[in-house]
Amino acid sequence: MTNLSPHFTLNEMTVTSTGLNNQPTPAHLANLKVAAAGMEKVRAALGKPILVNSAYRSAAVNRRVGGVPTSAHCQGYAVDFRVSGMTPLEICRALVKAGIKFDQLIEEGTWTHISFDPRMRGQVLTMRNGKYFAGLRS
Repeated sequence: MTNLSPHFTLNEMTVTSTGLNNQPTPAHLANLKVAAAGMEKVRAALGKPILVNSAYRSAAVNRRVGGVPTSAHCQGYAVDFRVSGMTPLEICRALVKAGIKFDQLIEEGTWTHISFDPRMRGQVLTMRNGKYFAGLRS
């Protein structure tokens, strides 16, 4: 098992239930290491283990799951995750309060999306019914 960081493995950051090839290129692997380093900060801020739903997605996997073509998942910078005992809204609020640096943080209802794209725009969004809204909404 290849570790990308102390608590995140290549396997969990490339898992897919689509049956499609989801092996990252060397460039995507480098980006996944950036995402894993960011997730270590998330884990430390929350003080709990992270359950990764989805991280890197090949173009084929992204199409199959209905992701947008410009998704940071396709570059290896984004992670969708859950934390036992915390709602996505609680997670987002805690990460903003902790000062975690990110490109995008999205409360998506049943999971949290975070991106460590080098633009690091600090965008905080809420998604409801497929639409994005600025800021966090309860």
